[in-house]
Amino acid sequence: MSAHILIVDDEAAIRDMVRMALEIEGFEVSDASNAHQAVKILEQSDIDLILLDWMMPGVSGIDFASRIRREGNHHVGIIMVTAKDNESDLIRGLDVGADDYIKKPFSTKELISRMKAVLRRLSDKASLSDVVSAGKISIDTTQHRVLIDSKSVDFSPTEFRLLHFLLSHPDRVFARDQLLDNVWGDQVYVEDRTVDVHIRRLRKVLEPYQCDTYIDTVRGVGYRFSLQDS
Repeated sequence: MSAHILIVDDEAAIRDMVRMALEIEGFEVSDASNAHQAVKILEQSDIDLILLDWMMPGVSGIDFASRIRREGNHHVGIIMVTAKDNESDLIRGLDVGADDYIKKPFSTKELISRMKAVLRRLSDKASLSDVVSAGKISIDTTQHRVLIDSKSVDFSPTEFRLLHFLLSHPDRVFARDQLLDNVWGDQVYVEDRTVDVHIRRLRKVLEPYQCDTYIDTVRGVGYRFSLQDS
């Protein structure tokens, strides 16, 4: 069964262009011009991934993405479509739970590549070990759940997979390109700095539980998960 994609954009021309490209690729497609319409579609349909415009009248894309994650829809992929291009905006998008972003103007070929990568990461959760634990953290991939000190803590799908990968390989140092290959996939156009942004986001979420020190920066090499000196 093909993935069901929801396009949320206030510009009809963009919705029509993207819909046509996705349907040619075999995707099932729904579209909405604003967050209010998108909510109704999410309530009535099983959506696998949302292409979400950042700048929309009324409820912005960033606010809508935040709402989606607050309501517990972590199984739905979110790609932000934006004309913004500075790191603070990128961090903000990832902070609210977006899995990826694509900058306008974009090619449909690149968009579809990014979509397939996010969908692949979501489906790959089923192939991971059911439960892994280290220190205060326990990850259940079957329930897509992270427990810290027995308390459930929310992570975006990408950060969930990044944390799971690092925790599953304790004390091993991974360069950014290795993390990109293993977490994002080796066929994805993702910048190295995206890894740094997600690492900072992980530490921010882990900090209240005194677990942020589990993720070490190895200067000039990359990152590792370690309980030593934590």
